[in-house]
Amino acid sequence: MLTDGASQVPAATAASVPEAPVVSQRVTDEDGHVVEIFPLPTDEGTLERLLRELFESHWDKIVFGPIIQGAAWEFQAPHAPTHVGLLDGYLTVAFGAPHFHLCIGPTRGPRHNPTPEALAQHRRCARAEFFRRLDRTEVPTSWGLRLWNGHGEQQATIVFPNPFLSADGTQALREPDWSRLALWDEMRFRYAGVRGPDPVDRSGTGFRHD
Repeated sequence: MLTDGASQVPAATAASVPEAPVVSQRVTDEDGHVVEIFPLPTDEGTLERLLRELFESHWDKIVFGPIIQGAAWEFQAPHAPTHVGLLDGYLTVAFGAPHFHLCIGPTRGPRHNPTPEALAQHRRCARAEFFRRLDRTEVPTSWGLRLWNGHGEQQATIVFPNPFLSADGTQALREPDWSRLALWDEMRFRYAGVRGPDPVDRSGTGFRHD
């Protein structure tokens, strides 16, 4: 895997646990579903560490892509990334030729055509959160990370392993595999200061779309 110099320090050791745990909030998405969120800092350093850790160390466990009204992009990496780098506020993650860019920091553009300040603020991540989506009985059914730009447009959803689904996400398990919440527990503690395991996460009996 090719990375820039900053990745020489493992992401897992670069991040420090917040002094105080993040207080969760409940929001209602446009589709009416209640989601419990754990707001995260949106500074470039924190987002770079978090995203590097997910894509460099856990690329084989996550599903990623924007989820907006009328479209849901759900990709799984075919292999470890061949490049992870940060340039002009954009984090690039490549898997050979396929790649994506996320604006997570100040972006200025080229000297001959600088990016207007308003457009730079529009592009940059302004909201980041861990989330757990709740069903009608207020039991979590999915877990992950969501990012939005400065105009409230979603940049990406990264879905973590689900204890109710097989590793490839195609089959419902007869019995929950709670070990599949390990990534959620780890990331939420490291970046939001919330210690697990949380009994709430383990209160469900199966996956449901209601």
